Amino acid sequence: MAKGKDVRVKVILECKSCVRNGINKESPGISRYITQKNRHNTPNRLELKKFCPYCYKHTIHGEIKK
Repeated sequence: MAKGKDVRVKVILECKSCVRNGINKESPGISRYITQKNRHNTPNRLELKKFCPYCYKHTIHGEIKK
């Protein structure tokens, strides 16, 4: 039995507020999380509210390309 594309794929979530502000003295890096999503249930880009250690608050993390 041949396997097609995997239904569950790994995605990288990146903090949107760190990316918009750029890297400066207040923000020493960009927060990234690795998670999985089901391609059939969520065909659009994934956005989750996660904690950003560089912003010191919960922000929206969006899916990026690998």
